Amino acid sequence: MCTACACGTETAQAEVAAETGTADGRVYRVSGMTCGHCVSSVSGEVGKVGGVTGVTVDLPTGAVTVSGSGFTDEEIRAAVEEAGYTLAGQS
Repeated sequence: MCTACACGTETAQAEVAAETGTADGRVYRVSGMTCGHCVSSVSGEVGKVGGVTGVTVDLPTGAVTVSGSGFTDEEIRAAVEEAGYTLAGQS
């Protein structure tokens, strides 16, 4: 179930929340996302991190691709946690 809005969504299609800059970037695994609201929450918080130019979320796999420069893994972790989710690792 969605931890951000308790919408009850159990499955969802892949959704791109925001994409700017290049498709290349660091890929993180985020657990707990189940719906479009989750995608929006994570991409919104990660997008606020200084140096981030783009965020792409693949909901079924939990992959969050972050493009840009000058940000740290710890800043991304903090942003994911601020959105209410867990950074499970980096791919």
